[in-house]
Amino acid sequence: MEWLNYHHLFYFWTVMREGSLTAASVRLSLAPSTVSAQLGRLEESLGGKLFQRAGRTLEPTDLGRMVFRYADEIFSLGREMMDTIRGRPAAGPLSLKAGVVDVLPKLIVRRLLEPALQLPERIKLVCLEDKEDALLAELAMHNLDVVLSDAPLRAGLSVKAYSHLLGECGITFFAVEKLAAPLREKFPHSLHEAPMLLPMEMTALRGGLERWFAGLDIRPAIAGEFDDSALLNVFGQEGDGVFVAPTVIEAEVLRQHKVEIVGRTQAVKERYYAISVERIIKHPAVAAILEAARHKLFMMK
Repeated sequence: MEWLNYHHLFYFWTVMREGSLTAASVRLSLAPSTVSAQLGRLEESLGGKLFQRAGRTLEPTDLGRMVFRYADEIFSLGREMMDTIRGRPAAGPLSLKAGVVDVLPKLIVRRLLEPALQLPERIKLVCLEDKEDALLAELAMHNLDVVLSDAPLRAGLSVKAYSHLLGECGITFFAVEKLAAPLREKFPHSLHEAPMLLPMEMTALRGGLERWFAGLDIRPAIAGEFDDSALLNVFGQEGDGVFVAPTVIEAEVLRQHKVEIVGRTQAVKERYYAISVERIIKHPAVAAILEAARHKLFMMK
């Protein structure tokens, strides 16, 4: 059985209802090129053109008009279902669908999301961890409310979204006692040729560390590279090298991994962003995350 992509159908339905590709793009908070590409994929799956040019405007073809009639019925039934569900006396909790870029330390993710769970209104948290590009695609299709990342939205992406800075902090270097003790006295130069556990290249933290090392003429011995921060920390806990974490979660790292502090620096900054399709945040749980991060966790002025 060949399945219909309902996201593509929804974009087509919105274009028809709004009257133009541009108006639909505004309604969907997506770039026109993104909507156009999704319409192209729908046409491929249906085996025919949905629109034809009429001067500067697009008009539906016979196939387009027929597909719109079905789409209108499908999404009208969907609205009717949601209205029925929302009309039930025992409504479920508000949902927060959060995407988390996989390089973020799990402890910082917990601290960032915690304020949403402390709201008076009960929140159901749905947390998805993945690569940034995959999460942004889900955000563009409104399958996520927010994406937590260590970098702002890159220029040139077709996703129409906004980067909200949550805060920034320095980093702390950790190691088990037998490694930390001899490295602590002459830090940071003691890191020269010391075994280091690092995030993968092309991450914001790796770039900041490499620039800092180069400026101090420090060349650590890279003992391991990881794209999973939790796995990196496990290797650090077992004594396989020095590792770093944001200074704001220093106490949690010490407690959870039974390691010691080698040193700290403010010269390398970890920055965290909430990426949303909303310029002005309206979702109460996302608003709580921004407020707590800026005025409590990172204490931004």
